[in-house]
Amino acid sequence: VQLQASGGGLVRAGGSLGLSCAASGRTVSNYHMGWFRQAPGKEREYVAIISWSSGNTDYADSVRGRFTISRDNAKNTVYLQMNSLKPEDTASYYCAAKFGIWSRVGSSYEYWGQGTLVTVSS
Repeated sequence: VQLQASGGGLVRAGGSLGLSCAASGRTVSNYHMGWFRQAPGKEREYVAIISWSSGNTDYADSVRGRFTISRDNAKNTVYLQMNSLKPEDTASYYCAAKFGIWSRVGSSYEYWGQGTLVTVSS
């Protein structure tokens, strides 16, 4: 599975930004898709996950109510809509895919896209 993330950029606090993650290479209908982020000098952090087959979602407490993860089966693409952005949301955002058990643990994910940088200015 190849994952291509896009959509990062610079936005002011309180603004919105949308990220996309296009999957290719094999069917991902049985995968879980996650978004993670890593700020400079910090460890990678779980953001959100969606089950490709059921559409079930889960969010980190830090983003719940502000971020929305969704998927478009026809386009093999997962999205992360980020609203009410805060400076502490500044990070490189990564999409990832895993088969099998639903998990918030990044090390359990088998496939990763390249990061896309999100910068939120105060």
